[in-house]
Amino acid sequence: MDTMALAGCPDYFLLHPNYQETVDRASPHRPKDLIGPAFQRTTRVSPLLPEDDVDLEALVNDMSSSPESVYSSCGRHADTVPLLHNGHATHHHLPPGPRGAPPPQRPVPPSSPREKLRRSQPMHIQAVRRLQEEQLVRPSSLPAIPNPFPELCSPTGSPLLSPIQNSDNHIVKVWSEDGAGKVVEIPADMTSRDMCQLLVYRSHCLDDNCWSLVEHHPLLGLERCLEDHELVVQVQASMSSESKFLFRKNYAKYEFFRNPLNFFPEQMVAWCQESNGSIPQSQLLQNFLNSSSCPEIQGHLYMKEPGRKSWKKLYMFLRRSGLYYSTKGTSKEPRHLQLLADLEDSNIFTVITGRKLNNAPTDFQFCIKPSKVRSDCKELKMMCAEDEQSRTCWMTAFRLLKYGILLYQNYKGPQQRKAPLSHFSAPVRSVSENSLVAMDFSGRTGRVIDNPVEAQSAAMEEGQTWRKRSQRMNVLGSPSPLHPSTLSTVIHRTQLWFHGRIMREESHKMIMQQGQVDGLFLLRDSQSNPKAFVLTLCHHQKIKHFQILPCEEDGQMFFSLDDGATKFTDLIHLVEFYQLNRGVLPCKLKHPCTAVAL
Repeated sequence: MDTMALAGCPDYFLLHPNYQETVDRASPHRPKDLIGPAFQRTTRVSPLLPEDDVDLEALVNDMSSSPESVYSSCGRHADTVPLLHNGHATHHHLPPGPRGAPPPQRPVPPSSPREKLRRSQPMHIQAVRRLQEEQLVRPSSLPAIPNPFPELCSPTGSPLLSPIQNSDNHIVKVWSEDGAGKVVEIPADMTSRDMCQLLVYRSHCLDDNCWSLVEHHPLLGLERCLEDHELVVQVQASMSSESKFLFRKNYAKYEFFRNPLNFFPEQMVAWCQESNGSIPQSQLLQNFLNSSSCPEIQGHLYMKEPGRKSWKKLYMFLRRSGLYYSTKGTSKEPRHLQLLADLEDSNIFTVITGRKLNNAPTDFQFCIKPSKVRSDCKELKMMCAEDEQSRTCWMTAFRLLKYGILLYQNYKGPQQRKAPLSHFSAPVRSVSENSLVAMDFSGRTGRVIDNPVEAQSAAMEEGQTWRKRSQRMNVLGSPSPLHPSTLSTVIHRTQLWFHGRIMREESHKMIMQQGQVDGLFLLRDSQSNPKAFVLTLCHHQKIKHFQILPCEEDGQMFFSLDDGATKFTDLIHLVEFYQLNRGVLPCKLKHPCTAVAL
């Protein structure tokens, strides 16, 4: 066999020293791994031959093209060559040539001196195809083992392997009364009512349909309660970066549907003056809700002049078409009416900065803000009413004339809803005054006490029972009945209506924020007497304070609101009694002023 014939054999090429060094550096497989065992048995290796006669580039191209081309190059040494087929070595019969003719040889292209490789030059062997075939063959030879965790390996079931999907959810941050915030991810079509139900469900609160989402603007000093049908994401898009949402109760949100005459004085409603105040409550609300009617609110208001701190008193009219003021006294003629604000493109806010900042004539301010305005004070319409009842009338009429029947549907929706429409709703429980009654369980069956005098005597008798029980606890545990560790002096601190050591102004602010309705109350520590407490109560949109004094009788501590005429062992019994009986108070305790931490 001559030198050129041996140079065409792959075994001679694999024994080349330059190839050995290149394979060791470029591929983790040894040279023997690149060819099959049958191929190694059928080929023969010659002794050392001159290395300059070997065309390395041609052999490299043959190696990188396909394993079949490599094996076919040695056909003159064996009739059959092994080929890999599905991981097994098979023999392929080569066609014989003519009788007496030499075996067919692969034509070798002539090599020029430029194409010859130097011995010291590294050479990259493209063995990627062989490695890919081994990777494809290897799993088929392994036994089929079931995967015990398919959800972790499948892209559809794994949260890490699944492809990122574009969702329409938005991030909203809500703040509570104590300054704590909660980040919530909500869809774009979530309403304010659904958002409140979600927060109530996560905070484990009582869903009594009085929770509200408040749009708060600290730089402007404005805030308003969102209507239940408003989209939270849409409102957030119109807010500035400093604005935020607050989560609090608002008992006055739909109170005008229950007592409309308290919200609309006869002197401010136009048709009441024409009919001499003979319109009933139902007709009064129907005129506001009916789009075909033309209700009108009229009266004097102070309006702040743009760019100045001076206020001007004007006679104004609120209609469905907008808010107008008369340029000539109290005239209603169209030529004397000037449009001040459009209801469709505006919202009404309560001013929370106080009268000193704006130099307002009274404390009862409100503002009409265009929906497109974020932080421009020049576009704001600052108003000021004579008293709280007038301000409430203007703001309530603004909501009714703008939204109409939608407000009534928001009011009746939770009451008529048998099954919750949202996934975030919690069980609805009623805590109205009709569900709190005095009961007598002295006999075999309980009965409702209808007589107030009998109910008061039953409360006194129950108080005596608690007194004896607490005396036994003091004898066993506390050395003195006035010891600060007794249960009666600390049990009220777990209640939602108790707010600890807050200032008088802070209690006023909380009552006003949660709606000045009759029966809204809270209890706090007294600032003048460290051992006393104060009951803050709202009645007829006025806030009143009643001091609860401690009194001692037979070595036992009691609390009384009427100078000792009615005594209670703790503040919880006192609140429960006045929720059933008015007593010396102007009204019963109905709505506790609460602050929930998110």
